[in-house]
Amino acid sequence: MPKSKQQKEEALNSAKQDIQGAKSLVFVGYHGLSVPQLENLRNQLREEQVKFQVIKKTLIKKALDDAKIDVDVKNLGQGLAVAYAMNDEVSAAKILAKFQKENESLQIYGGVLEEKFLDEAGVAALSKLLSKPELYAKLVGSINAPVSGFVNVLAGTMRGLVQVLNGIKDSKA
Repeated sequence: MPKSKQQKEEALNSAKQDIQGAKSLVFVGYHGLSVPQLENLRNQLREEQVKFQVIKKTLIKKALDDAKIDVDVKNLGQGLAVAYAMNDEVSAAKILAKFQKENESLQIYGGVLEEKFLDEAGVAALSKLLSKPELYAKLVGSINAPVSGFVNVLAGTMRGLVQVLNGIKDSKA
């Protein structure tokens, strides 16, 4: 059943807002996925604060033009859906790349990062980057390493002193 003009305007306005708030976009083709597979994908994306919208090419083209992002939407393939990564630049690409390994029907057409178009290889490279929580954990570990080393050095000196004193005590006894 075709969408009414009001439904199309709502989808366009939603896409415009999502593009403004998104850190990155990923364009995918969903043809060949069953409804349960698509719902599973939506749930995985929702957990990582990624919005997923099935949208007509003409509507997403208008929304992208409004945001001054140059993407040739007409050549992206059939069954276009857009994943808007709201929280993290790599979250949408990571989830979709992982899902694509399990379900070959999902096609990744490309994406947008910092208002520049990425091809399929660019999205694959983006999916291999660490997410923000992983980067934070590495940063904290790097900051903590010198402090831990300093504490171990001090403890080692104290340990050595205690062993020398114990040796003196044992030799006198």
